[in-house]
Amino acid sequence: MEFSHKAIEQKWQKYWAEHNTFATNTNFNKKAYILDMFPYPSGAGLHVGHPKGYTATDVISRMRRLQQYNVLHPIGWDAFGLPAEQYALQTGNDPADFTLKNIDNFRNQLKALGFSYDYQKEVNTSAPWYFKTTQWIFEKLYQQGLAEVREVDVNWCPELGTVLANEEVFVVDGKMVSERGSFPVYKKPMKQWVLKITAYAEQLISGLDELDWPQSVKDLQKNWIGKSVGAEIKFAVADMSEEVTVFSTRADTIFGVEYLVLAPEHPLVLSLVTPENLAATKEYLELVKTKTELDRQDTSKEKTGVFLGRYAINPVNNKKIPIWTADYVLSHYGTGAVMAVPGHDERDYLFAMKYNLPISYVIKNNNNNGPFLKDGEHINSDFLDGLNTDQASEKALGFLGGKGLAQPKVTYKLKDWLFSRQRYWGEPFPIIHWEDGSISLVPEAELPLTLPKMDNITPSSTGESPLANATDWLTVVDATGKKGRRETNTMPQWAGSCWYYLAYPLMTGQEEMLDLASPEGQAALKEWLPVDLYVGGQEHAVLHLLYARFWHKVLFDQNLVPTSEPFIKLVNQGMILGPDGSKMSKSKGNVINPDDIIKSHGADSLRLYEMFMGPIEASLPWSETGLDSMRKWLDRIYRLVKNNNFTTVNDKTLDFAYHQMVKKTTEMLENLSFNTAISQLMVFINACYKTDQPIYQPYFEGFTKILSCFAPHLAEEIWNNFGHQASIANEQWPIYETKYLQKTAIIVAVQVNGKLRAKLEVAVDTPEAELLLLAKEHENIQGILATHDILKEIVVKNKIVNFVVKAR
Repeated sequence: MEFSHKAIEQKWQKYWAEHNTFATNTNFNKKAYILDMFPYPSGAGLHVGHPKGYTATDVISRMRRLQQYNVLHPIGWDAFGLPAEQYALQTGNDPADFTLKNIDNFRNQLKALGFSYDYQKEVNTSAPWYFKTTQWIFEKLYQQGLAEVREVDVNWCPELGTVLANEEVFVVDGKMVSERGSFPVYKKPMKQWVLKITAYAEQLISGLDELDWPQSVKDLQKNWIGKSVGAEIKFAVADMSEEVTVFSTRADTIFGVEYLVLAPEHPLVLSLVTPENLAATKEYLELVKTKTELDRQDTSKEKTGVFLGRYAINPVNNKKIPIWTADYVLSHYGTGAVMAVPGHDERDYLFAMKYNLPISYVIKNNNNNGPFLKDGEHINSDFLDGLNTDQASEKALGFLGGKGLAQPKVTYKLKDWLFSRQRYWGEPFPIIHWEDGSISLVPEAELPLTLPKMDNITPSSTGESPLANATDWLTVVDATGKKGRRETNTMPQWAGSCWYYLAYPLMTGQEEMLDLASPEGQAALKEWLPVDLYVGGQEHAVLHLLYARFWHKVLFDQNLVPTSEPFIKLVNQGMILGPDGSKMSKSKGNVINPDDIIKSHGADSLRLYEMFMGPIEASLPWSETGLDSMRKWLDRIYRLVKNNNFTTVNDKTLDFAYHQMVKKTTEMLENLSFNTAISQLMVFINACYKTDQPIYQPYFEGFTKILSCFAPHLAEEIWNNFGHQASIANEQWPIYETKYLQKTAIIVAVQVNGKLRAKLEVAVDTPEAELLLLAKEHENIQGILATHDILKEIVVKNKIVNFVVKAR
């Protein structure tokens, strides 16, 4: 290796820290807020997959700084949550101490990679000065009627002692288990805090139109929200006074209804079931409690259900149809009841096939084999016959509406956000439950409400968190002597990550943050929002982004943030897979520690390799060979510097190569095409090696500025070797001149019988006759033609001269 990466990296990382090189600047009239999805500081530390996104944002941040932008490029820690608490329970450690230790390790790893973070802006969601604002925002939600206590069916995990979100639960062998630890999970009704995200469903959908996000992420969010435009239709129950209200987007198919389906959680299930069907129904309801919603919605899974023994009356033809309960209907979608049209719905069709229920068709099709899902001419539908879907829906709803049996309805699949966790390591709710049944907020002046120090944080078996045992902390007495009890649930890990991007502009120093609502805080948010580039994994494409957008829109409606959306441009970086092509994991033994790569190849080599592997969005396997190539290329650059063959007089030989490199790398980095930008840097270095003249130093310095975005340590060293005392990070981005982008000279290949024998450097558009003459005069060609006859001369202007010859 040509240079000591260890010495250079230590030297410049120390320099950056001492000179506070990457402090957030406010000197220019353009701003760039470049953000990573901040990490959870686990005990395992980083693996080589993590720096991919971080390096991408660092490249852009360094470029923007050189382009004279005010740059905000911060980092922080998603520090509350279940993993730290589980570790603490298993080892007897304090989760706070464990978390801080992990943060120190992560910070050191990030610094070793040379990232240009402003560590004065660092945030920690578990710090009281931070979660004071988390609690304050919750109080705003409560005051707006967007937070309430509600009894809901939850995923209860006794072993973990907490409620889990649907996404934290898997199905293994037909049973629900926790994602962490694979512990049994059960459905259980509990009083929980919920946030009414459904109140913002329409805004969350419409707001996507103004965002520069991958279409796949927008689609995921739209599907998660699940907007449906339809109608609520009433079906009378035969021989009872009850009615079943269903939601349907296809009122046009009402003549094809063969049965009704109620969600197992629907309140009418146990009211409608006949005595003969009660035992089977109760057994089925218990079975459903072991299934996740994702499992219930999976069309590949076999449909299950129970007949309740009752019949409904179809309001358009008075046909009696059976009423079932089945797990493929969800209680929170629409009314929790659907009219089943097996001839024109896939799930209804599969259910009908399993239970031998009738299947009829009310839209004309050729084979009546399987569900027909397209639009078409309606048949078997009385007054709807001959109409298409839109016409038939309108006419059916007009008929039903006239009888008071239907009304238009927009519904969403999105559920209100379950916001309670029965654990210790989370933000305490700023809530007091009084003995008279009333609820009040902790006064704003008394925030933050901090966690009590506890020796035992073992989850209770009662559904309460360990905070229920913190007697002194738990009990509250007001000035009149009225007794109260603090909320024992804590907030989920999502809470702190919902607004952390707002915290960074508010930071004025380490652990010093402006109040969000203060004039100074409002000015800081106006200066920096929205986030210009947000990079993170697609695993956060739905929930984190949806929750953060929800909180942001609530704050926007209260005039507390200046924009309606938080993140303008989003990029999901692909994964770096193990050398075997599978996802990195300890169990597979294919995890690669970046610390080891930094020791062996240097941080610059690692950064370059991860950006050169392929498009930022692609998931690609790790290759030691590719890493070696990046190191060799850096050595190649360093050899040019070491040879000191530079001049301040421009002989023009590198004009085209340099200005083309500046133009193309600038354009490619604007498009986040990191791999192709590096390729252009390589082209320039090749041109430097090909010239037999001293290298024009201003050109090489311009190259070094661009290189500094990818390989900052070596770039700083080169810059310093050229006699510059200040950091290259304080320089200006190189510019190109279009007059140099037209080649004045090119290389023409000279072939004999198709084999390359010589090269000519000639002016662009040199005439064919002159090319032939120059080729024949080349010493390599003269010797061949002296002993061979020319059969044919082929000339392609600006490309090749080929002589077809035979020996004399």
